[in-house]
Amino acid sequence: MADIVDTAVSAGSFTTLVAAVQAAGLVDTLKGAGPFTVFAPTDEAFAKLPAGTVEALLADIPKLTKILTYHVVAGKVMAADVVKLTSAKTVEGSEVKIDASSGVKINDSTVVTPDVAADNGVIHVIDTVLLPA
Repeated sequence: MADIVDTAVSAGSFTTLVAAVQAAGLVDTLKGAGPFTVFAPTDEAFAKLPAGTVEALLADIPKLTKILTYHVVAGKVMAADVVKLTSAKTVEGSEVKIDASSGVKINDSTVVTPDVAADNGVIHVIDTVLLPA
């Protein structure tokens, strides 16, 4: 197995997320012991943001870091556990809303692939970038 960052890199559908993690200086953190649960937006999820958003975030590291850490929950929370929750506190400090009534939604995003295992946690692939309030 590989850590969360290497798992995301090898998947090939998270180039924007990996570039953002690198720009924000979070690689070492996400390669750390963890465990972490990462709600990982695909490249298609980033592409749904308004034009210029990703470039603007890459130029605003504090804002980028806030958004990225809003996608991370401390601990390894597998899908079987996620469906029992109604919210989860993120590393950023605020909560994401969880709705498991029909599939699993994190705020307005849908989990498209749950339980992608990594050495130091788990990745749940999502179809929309989560934006903190």
